[in-house]
Amino acid sequence: MDGSGTVLSLQEFIASLDRSTLPRILQVCSGVYFQGSVYELSGSEVCLSTGDLIKVIDLKLMSASCTDIASNSTYELPIDHKGLFKVVAEDMPYSSVEEMVGLLPVGMDVVGSFSFVTRTALTIDNFSMVPGQMLTLLSSEQGCARCQVMGPEGSKVEVRIPLGQCGSFYECQDEHGYLLREILSSERLRSRRFRSVMAKACGGPLVFSPIYQIEAIMHMRKNIVNFPSSLEVDVVDVTDESQDVEFVKPLTLPEVCAQQPRDTFPAVAEVLEAPEDSRHFFSCDWHPRLQKGCRLVLHGHGERSVLLASTPQGRKARQYFLISGSYGGRLRRKAREFSSVYELYVASGRATGLRVSATRNCEAVEEEGLPELGVGDQLEVLGCEEVELPAQGGKAKQKVEALVCRHITEDDDDDDDDDEEDAEEEEEGRKGKSKKDLICLPLFMSAQFMEVILDKKKYSLAELGKDFLLPLDVKVASRDPDLEKDPLSGLPVLRLEEVAVEPCVRASLLEEPQLCFDLPTRWLHMSVSFTTEALPWPADQPLKLYLKTVTEVKEEFYYEFRKLTNVEAAPPPRPPKREMSVAKPKPLSKSSREKAKSSTSGKKSRSMSSSFCQLSVDSEKQKRNPPPPPPSEGTADEPPPILPRKPEAHGASITVPNTYVGAPKKNKGKTKVRSASDSDHDYETVEDMVRNAQESVMFY
Repeated sequence: MDGSGTVLSLQEFIASLDRSTLPRILQVCSGVYFQGSVYELSGSEVCLSTGDLIKVIDLKLMSASCTDIASNSTYELPIDHKGLFKVVAEDMPYSSVEEMVGLLPVGMDVVGSFSFVTRTALTIDNFSMVPGQMLTLLSSEQGCARCQVMGPEGSKVEVRIPLGQCGSFYECQDEHGYLLREILSSERLRSRRFRSVMAKACGGPLVFSPIYQIEAIMHMRKNIVNFPSSLEVDVVDVTDESQDVEFVKPLTLPEVCAQQPRDTFPAVAEVLEAPEDSRHFFSCDWHPRLQKGCRLVLHGHGERSVLLASTPQGRKARQYFLISGSYGGRLRRKAREFSSVYELYVASGRATGLRVSATRNCEAVEEEGLPELGVGDQLEVLGCEEVELPAQGGKAKQKVEALVCRHITEDDDDDDDDDEEDAEEEEEGRKGKSKKDLICLPLFMSAQFMEVILDKKKYSLAELGKDFLLPLDVKVASRDPDLEKDPLSGLPVLRLEEVAVEPCVRASLLEEPQLCFDLPTRWLHMSVSFTTEALPWPADQPLKLYLKTVTEVKEEFYYEFRKLTNVEAAPPPRPPKREMSVAKPKPLSKSSREKAKSSTSGKKSRSMSSSFCQLSVDSEKQKRNPPPPPPSEGTADEPPPILPRKPEAHGASITVPNTYVGAPKKNKGKTKVRSASDSDHDYETVEDMVRNAQESVMFY
């Protein structure tokens, strides 16, 4: 920029700034935005005070400010505006050809589009031009302007006019149209006035000026700010005087992993922006302490293996944990529950020799190939294969996938105690019995199973991941010795679900530098800045670190984590289609008719004592309709006739009040009288009435 130290408006400075000289340091002198006032512009909070330093690091052309000189109105146009604009010729004369040629746009195709007239007679190389002669500029080269002049009889003559040629020259109206982007990209065109090609001749001239989106770092500000160059602020360039000024550069956690070399750790950093949006993800003790201004010790970064675990759903609320791969506790396997054969099939594909015990009875359905299972039946999963179902209705047999299992009996555990003399006989017996012990469970079968675990070994987390496939149900047998309080110990069941590799930054609080925790960069949106503060331990004494290997998370984190790591599994197979048949109802037998007759008949009245003979139920209950006659043999196959609805009886029941009990309260609502049907009445037995009366007497 020419004239460093000159006070200019922000828009003028940015418009004349050479982008190759960035970054530039500016100081706010005066303007509308001063004295610490906060303004929100395009979603960015901007605070400009007099004396503030601004380090401009990048510019982005955003739009154009268009000023109508005739109406003195200003509005913005998008940078991709499709309209064309032509240059308005200046009315003032030019005293030399060089002054006039300096108005030509650089890099534009203006050959044959810029014309001017001379008001004085000129003689160039024995070629005379009379006043009013029009010349068209072709190019400017070697100190001369190469022009084209209309000669006598319509011929075109090319002449070279020295740039220092003096005279009186006027610019002719240029009909060439320019796009808005072309105007803003040329410094010479930005200084000219324009008129829209489609506008009338009387339309006012327009002046365009670019509006940039400024990306800058402000002194003692925590974030990179963005604001338009159209702010009414006066600035001065102080780049040369501010070479020693340090501007805080905020870094996000992914930027810490990507930009900071490993030899810069450990280092002290300050939290510039707290992870407010991740409060619904974490419920650990260190997350609430990550507030603005908190100082951390960053020990390094890298990719860590983490495991997602949860507690089963029960009376207590579910808990979710993110466990580090370096967890030092010992775990023991727990039995899993399966609610279908398909779940059993999925689990058997991840581990061989799976044994289960049925926890619900299942009836056999021969048409669908469903075998009979009883509670306590133990099965060993062998594999999956296709089986044929019995043909139905003369159609071809259907093939379905089924899980082949073997019944486990008590005899299987006593095979090792047999004598060697009976070995051959037992082998032949097992061969003949093996086919009978096999059972095929279709994958669409609904059943309840519990895993049978004979293993009582204690595993580390690494051993479980090596020997078994997830998910697994475990219980902590011994806590992690490096943890002061292991949140996993004491849980009845813990399900290990997903394993993932997460980029993390290992950190600790400045007050407790030895207690470390991992900050997952994908789940914590926060920014920090490195400081020059010394580490809180002697440089010659290495610090022993203790890692918090268990992080308690919330339900939202659990489901978001599962979305990223879980692979969509195929749905379980559907059961085969059944043959739809309409069967006629079977005629009732004699015993069935007698049973139906007895069920519809009323109960016989029982003898009551003389002291309670006046207690009765509603009068409708005493008046019973006779039972319907049993169906005849000829009408057994016909549907019953539809009888008209009976009218409701509105009769008040006459009862004798009981002097031993309190008077019943009246129901303010309307009492709906029910029809005298045996199936609708809820009779009160004599024993209940006697017991209620005795209790009332004892109360008094």
